[in-house]
Amino acid sequence: MARRTAEPPALPGLAEAAAPAEEAPHYHGHRERLRTRFAEAGAEALADYELLELALFRSIPRRDVKPLAKALIRRFGSFAEVVSAEPARLAEVEGVSAGVAADLKLIEAAGRRLARGAIAARPLLSSWGALLEYLRATMAFSGREEFRVLFLDRRNHLIADEVQGRGTVDHTPVYPREVARRALELSATAIILAHNHPSGDPTPSGADIRMTREIVTVLDPLGIVVHDHVILGRDGHASLKGLKLF
Repeated sequence: MARRTAEPPALPGLAEAAAPAEEAPHYHGHRERLRTRFAEAGAEALADYELLELALFRSIPRRDVKPLAKALIRRFGSFAEVVSAEPARLAEVEGVSAGVAADLKLIEAAGRRLARGAIAARPLLSSWGALLEYLRATMAFSGREEFRVLFLDRRNHLIADEVQGRGTVDHTPVYPREVARRALELSATAIILAHNHPSGDPTPSGADIRMTREIVTVLDPLGIVVHDHVILGRDGHASLKGLKLF
């Protein structure tokens, strides 16, 4: 009978060394390049979908997120409109989980908090640009109309910023006497009115002008000044005071 020759024992690590190295997913290099561009050139150097990709990297760590970022921009129009969209609408886009939607809404909340910080403890009439940025971040991209009142003290510092009503895509009921009651409760001496037009066009309607004049009429005998009524839209803003409409 032929004798079988024993095979020499395998050296430790030899099998591992012989196996081909696993290649990193193709999108890893893309992620690093995008992070580098952001770090070196800032957000202004990135398209909206690229900025959205950066936001999605942490939400979806093991997948190419460029197609999802582009799909979200196609659906909603811009980075701002994506993060401002309601979670239910975000979920309509394939690939958006509850976690992704929550992360996007966190970005929106952070933006609002930063914008509000820019107007805190400052006279609003001398910080008008910061106020407009705050109102734009808060209202301009909402899918429903909402009406808010900023209540001011004698130094025109913000006492409170309150939503007085939310409505449909083109109407929000507002009650001038409720605005007056709340102003008296807060000891406000002035207010700024603001609402959004989900259509994107901030042009004041006849109803906007009538409602503003009604509020002025109710507040004037109480010594409460209406500094302005600002209408926000995706396409900009309109000041009823600036347009001499009240």
